[in-house]
Amino acid sequence: MSPSPTPAKRRAVFVVGSGRSGTSTVAGALRTLGMHVPQPEVAADDTNPKGFGEPQWVVDLHTELLQRCNVQVSDARPQAWFDAGKLAQFDPLRTRLTTWLEGQFAEASELVVKDPRLAWFVGLWRAAALRCDAAPAYITMLRPVTEVVGSKQKYYGGGDRTAGDVQRTAAWVNMMLHTERATRGSQRRFVRYADLLEDWTVPIFGAGQEFDLVAVQTAQANDIRAVHGFIDPSLRRVQLTWDDVDVPRRLREIAEESWQHLDRLADESAGGGDQPAVHDVLDQLRAAYGEYYGEAEALAQSTALASFRSGQAKAREELPALSGGASGGFSHRLRSLVPARARRWARRMLARGSGQERA
Repeated sequence: MSPSPTPAKRRAVFVVGSGRSGTSTVAGALRTLGMHVPQPEVAADDTNPKGFGEPQWVVDLHTELLQRCNVQVSDARPQAWFDAGKLAQFDPLRTRLTTWLEGQFAEASELVVKDPRLAWFVGLWRAAALRCDAAPAYITMLRPVTEVVGSKQKYYGGGDRTAGDVQRTAAWVNMMLHTERATRGSQRRFVRYADLLEDWTVPIFGAGQEFDLVAVQTAQANDIRAVHGFIDPSLRRVQLTWDDVDVPRRLREIAEESWQHLDRLADESAGGGDQPAVHDVLDQLRAAYGEYYGEAEALAQSTALASFRSGQAKAREELPALSGGASGGFSHRLRSLVPARARRWARRMLARGSGQERA
């Protein structure tokens, strides 16, 4: 009797980082080299004509979870990380992910899972991968914050340009600094978008070697030619600088310094790279951003409370039509319109201000 073949080692590569930073490009390259992207994938569109490389099941799950914890895809609030992180402790959810991953590993032993929302749930996915006896690894894409903001403005647009620049810059800082912290201590690589477009073979085969990815290490000439055809060097169409992005000076300083030190994580030369000295600076920047956001949040308290009161008034106006003319039940309707967290925060703010400035 011939011996049973040795089971292939399981690998799960999670592609993380801000949207519009090249995550779709790196996921597509790994897929073209033979790694498995769970099917079906999100359909390509005008914002990403070569495809997103995102499993639809994963996107739907993350959309559900973000709604559950009241977090946006690009959320600038430091508190959002704690709200999203609580879900990682929910065992039925871990079981749900583990069951899905087991089904995907039945298709292939090396998976690539990409979705910009995934960064909010790094701990949840890590736990699920380990339950499947798979080695989790992370590729974080790096692109200058001004280019990310400009690309989102170009392809997503919407709203006031200045307000959009501020929110998107703040969300980038929040996303990138916390993603770096969440993946620290795991197998990971940081890949510059510019390097990927200039010569994709260096970062991709570097990741293949470091993560021991058989599909990448054994790629055939036809696969390599296919990746050359997939990656278009002209994809870097938005190259804005700070002269093109209108944000407050302090936010600009934090964002630029964050970019400079995140960029060092991709540097393999002496004195750079994924080293404790760089981590220490990033920790300081994450704390500085948290303090800055807290100051801005306190400053905007009057606007937030006015918005909350406006929502109450709108609910009162809508109630007769929604209830068929009934006069009661406003409190129940208000609870359905306003998330519990927002109601608690507003009550605290209203109570805090009740004894102040009564003129």
